[in-house]
Amino acid sequence: MNHREHWAPLMRMNGLGNKILVIDMRGRTDKVTPQAAIRLNAHPDTAFDQIMALYDPRGDAPDGWIDILNSDGSMAQACGNGTRCVVDYLFSADGRSHFDFRTIAGALVADRFEDGRISVDMGPPEFAWEKIPLAGSPGDTKHIALSEPFEPDPALQRFSAASMGNPHAVFFVPRDVDSYDLLAFGPRYEHHPMFPERANISLAQVTSPSSLSLKTFERGAGLTLACGSAACAAAVTAARTGRTGRKVSVYVPAGALEIDWREDDDHVIMTGPATREWTGRVDPATGEWER
Repeated sequence: MNHREHWAPLMRMNGLGNKILVIDMRGRTDKVTPQAAIRLNAHPDTAFDQIMALYDPRGDAPDGWIDILNSDGSMAQACGNGTRCVVDYLFSADGRSHFDFRTIAGALVADRFEDGRISVDMGPPEFAWEKIPLAGSPGDTKHIALSEPFEPDPALQRFSAASMGNPHAVFFVPRDVDSYDLLAFGPRYEHHPMFPERANISLAQVTSPSSLSLKTFERGAGLTLACGSAACAAAVTAARTGRTGRKVSVYVPAGALEIDWREDDDHVIMTGPATREWTGRVDPATGEWER
């Protein structure tokens, strides 16, 4: 018997350059293992920012449960760019345009438009320090002075915090985000004692009342071309601190995401593209794969 008969469908995709692997685990009882994630990330053809492992629908997840794995094998709570990739994959299979998923962070509702753009309802942001979470109350999560700052630049010593299903620290900087060596200090900030579950570290430059430039060091994944939940966190903290309005274009290294923090229900809607690159199959236990 060919042991590969039991491998799962694998799709290499990207959401604005955010490297995504969609693994279709529907109809199976096994899981994508952390070991498989680590092995897949070690190969240049399958290195990724997130794996979106799609499991069978169930009562609270009518269109499927999604496990989100980081490149170090850890679990993530939210990935809007990856969700768009799952939607694009399912749309190509049966033409549906509305989806209702669940993750460990809760509901993920998404819609695909005729022009190919996909919007994901990322839910409401959370600003309470214990829900983000932070190690202790800073008083006001709009403006937090980083205890024991690692960098001498004043702009890198104060941040705004929010959760979009995962913890975010947004540092608003006065100059081009690419002029900062985020790769140098991002890992240290991600593991700062103030973040008991680590944090996504973002640099945001306000370029107009309706636009931001963003660069993110993603928790468990590293420097990324596009982190959807970080774009949402940057948008809501910019609006919350009076830097922008509630509708903004967030420019990440690979393109733009449209973020709308709705006033009527407090939900954050993220809209952007998804691109398919190639298909293959994968052993969910070991990470062995073929294209």
